[in-house]
Amino acid sequence: MKYSPLGRTGLNVSRVCLGTMTWGQQNTEDDAHNQMDYAVAQGVNFFDTAELYAVPTSAPTQGRTEEYIGSWFQKSGRRNDIILATKVAGPGIPWIRNGEKLTGASVRAAVDGSLARLKTDYIDLYQLHWPNRPFPHFGQNHAGKIDFTAAKTAEIEDNLRDILSAIGDVVAAGKVRFMGLSDDTAWGIMKYLQLSDQLSLPRPHAIQNEFSLLNRSDDPYLAEVCVREDVSYLPWSPLATGMLSGKYKNNTTPAGSRWDVEKQLRHSFDSFRNTPLAHAAVEGYLAVATKHGLSPTEMALKFVDHQSFVTSTIIGATTLDQLKSNIAAFNATLSEDVLREIHAVYQRYTMPY
Repeated sequence: MKYSPLGRTGLNVSRVCLGTMTWGQQNTEDDAHNQMDYAVAQGVNFFDTAELYAVPTSAPTQGRTEEYIGSWFQKSGRRNDIILATKVAGPGIPWIRNGEKLTGASVRAAVDGSLARLKTDYIDLYQLHWPNRPFPHFGQNHAGKIDFTAAKTAEIEDNLRDILSAIGDVVAAGKVRFMGLSDDTAWGIMKYLQLSDQLSLPRPHAIQNEFSLLNRSDDPYLAEVCVREDVSYLPWSPLATGMLSGKYKNNTTPAGSRWDVEKQLRHSFDSFRNTPLAHAAVEGYLAVATKHGLSPTEMALKFVDHQSFVTSTIIGATTLDQLKSNIAAFNATLSEDVLREIHAVYQRYTMPY
């Protein structure tokens, strides 16, 4: 296992970050414990979770993932061996603080809730799951989707100061060590950095955004901010919810898969990733992997890890065998021929969703 610095924290995190969002919905507590045991045995020291999880999200399962991690800490005694990241939810989830927008007050309340479920007295990296303002993620990354003039900058900045002040409070109280962002933008990173400097409050040390062969929107613009400002980039969904494994090709939805569970929970399914262009792009990448004797997941995960601006890639698995395969992928090597052929597919399908 290789390790990289996490922002300016002085911490070194494994290049593989164990994502946990299926625990409590698609995975049992025993499954979760087995995955953590295996990951740690492979040198993984970085876990990512959220108060929102499990996903697909629902009121009965909200917070269950953190509870499973907490019970593993109690059982294993390995809390101090893990760099633990969790997140406070943004607005729009009715059963989390009535769906209200993210404020300083909600940060303070959410931290205490997460600490209780995680059975720990500190969180290493506390992240803001998504902003209050409209943001170009979750299918909103195409031009013309967001009218940025519709919201007043001064009001947004007042809210950011309130949130940052609360982060300062929980850091001062010893409940949180460092701050991070999630599903944010280059402007969001720079504004938090500016305010943290002006107000002598904690700076963001990391950001986790969606990034994969199917979604490279953050490269180059946000990527440069991360490199120049020492903000670690933590890509999530490097397999694009499993699309890049090929499991959804030919309009199939395997039983127990992420898309299948979402269909069962919502009685409908309208993923913004489920487009003809995305499926065509997947076929192109599958052909490259097959030609060079790579598994599709191996190629997709290693490609993300290969990016110079990436610090640690957040992976998730619903079975232990999947987790073993995913972690092993980081030992792969992508030849110049593979990278050149990947680029050719990317040029045909630059933004497939």
